[in-house]
Amino acid sequence: MTERLYGASVPVFRVDGTAKGELARDLLRLDVQETTDGLKTLSAELIAVGGTSSKEDLLYLDGAILDFGKELDVSIGLTGEERSVFKGLVSALEVAFEEGQAPRVLVFAEDKLMKLRMTRRMKTYENVTDADVASAIASEHGLTPSVAADGPTYDLVQQWNVSDLAFLRERARLVQAEVWIQDDTLHFESRQNRTASSVTLVQGNHLIAAQIRADLAHQRTKVKVSGYDASERDGIDEEAAGDAIQAEVSGGKSGPQVLEQAFGERVSYRVREVPLVAGEATAWAKNEMLRRARAFVTIVGTTRGTPDLVVGSRVKLERVGAPFEGEGYYVTKVCQSYDLSHGHRTHFEAERPTVNEGA
Repeated sequence: MTERLYGASVPVFRVDGTAKGELARDLLRLDVQETTDGLKTLSAELIAVGGTSSKEDLLYLDGAILDFGKELDVSIGLTGEERSVFKGLVSALEVAFEEGQAPRVLVFAEDKLMKLRMTRRMKTYENVTDADVASAIASEHGLTPSVAADGPTYDLVQQWNVSDLAFLRERARLVQAEVWIQDDTLHFESRQNRTASSVTLVQGNHLIAAQIRADLAHQRTKVKVSGYDASERDGIDEEAAGDAIQAEVSGGKSGPQVLEQAFGERVSYRVREVPLVAGEATAWAKNEMLRRARAFVTIVGTTRGTPDLVVGSRVKLERVGAPFEGEGYYVTKVCQSYDLSHGHRTHFEAERPTVNEGA
């Protein structure tokens, strides 16, 4: 496929379903961010004077185009390749003044997980899995649940005056699930169940900046979880070793393997939660090992505008050095940005559990 020699990628805005070209005309900067924790956010900076407006009669503050609760949809990309990068509701408006500069209006928006963020409750769940809790929260907000995350069944789970989003994120952390919303569907799914794009990035071509690190600081050869089973009147002592990550490894050396070879055995004891049955301890130990091992190799990078790059994308890197070359990178954070100086840029973070053999 022949690449274009030149192409302009300008955001397209729709408010309550209607295209608003003036927002693209007056746009100074756009940032759309998302992580594996869920809650996609948007901030857009607009010049607030022009046409018939003045410093006393600023654009975008009269509620005609932008107002609280209005639906904002933004797409970006070259003509024929544009992708929707945000759909959500306006939650904040700001005006900024600075000597020597034109006034600016900033608009902030969040996706539908905002409803979960703004709802706090006290609630008790009985005989449930973490996926069951996610399904119940989705139903509370009129959303369709899509849950695919293995985990133990708890006799009792309590939500103590925290937001539904914070509570859902905490349940996801325990079983290494990811949270996101698409249209009216709330997803609570393990990494292997998340489907997204596959992208190849070549350093020096589309990948214009990158910092890639293999770091043993948070790697461990084992994770242990202890507790006490009152019904059995016996202690709980479960562990997960480095082989927990092997199902996600297609080649190379994992963080636990490199750590043991370089520094010997290093064990971590998880004490943040206390399991009440062995099954809870087993699951928590395994998922804590997965969390650590997955982040052995990390990349912070920038491309010259990749709308297909989303949280959950699988990335192949080329021309980045022997230890880091190849497939297996999983995107954990994305920021689609646009400004008048650089045009469209995609900033991202990704991780991989291995370095290549021989490194």
